[in-house]
Amino acid sequence: MVVVLLICHGLVAFALMGAITHQAVALTVPKPARAQSFPARYASVNSAALSNAVIVLYLIVFVFGSLIYPTYRLDVRIPLEELRLGWAVGLFELKEHFGGLGLATLPLYAYYWNNSEVDGNTGGRKATTLLIAFIVWFDFLAGHVINNIRGL
Repeated sequence: MVVVLLICHGLVAFALMGAITHQAVALTVPKPARAQSFPARYASVNSAALSNAVIVLYLIVFVFGSLIYPTYRLDVRIPLEELRLGWAVGLFELKEHFGGLGLATLPLYAYYWNNSEVDGNTGGRKATTLLIAFIVWFDFLAGHVINNIRGL
C-alpha cells in the first residue's frame, strides 16, 4: 500500500510542479504582442486559471506525503543514519520544513490569486508564486534524491 501511495504522491507532485512552473513562467516572462514561438505561447497562458489547481494539488501532495511519512521514518531514515548519510537525512528535513512553509503560504497565495481587490498589486502575487514554485521544485528534487538512495 505504501508503494501505491508513494507512486501517487510522485505523480501528483509532478502535476503540481508542472502547474506552478507554468504559472511562474507566465507571471514573470513579458508577454509578446503576438505569440508565435512555443516559449511565447507557454508564457502567454492565463496564469490565474492555474491558481486553484495549484492549491488543490499542493494539498493532495501534502496529504499523500503525510500518509507515507511514518513508513519513511522507520524504513528509510534509520538506515540512512546507520550508513552515516547525515546530509541525506538533513536534505529530507529541509524538504519537510519547506513543505510546511509552503502549506502555511497557501492561504496568502489564495488571497493574492482569488481576490479581485489585489489585481493591481502583482508584487505579492509574484512573490508567493515564486516562493511556492521554489518549494515545489526543491521538494520534488530532494524527494527523488532520497528515494534514489534508499526507497520504500
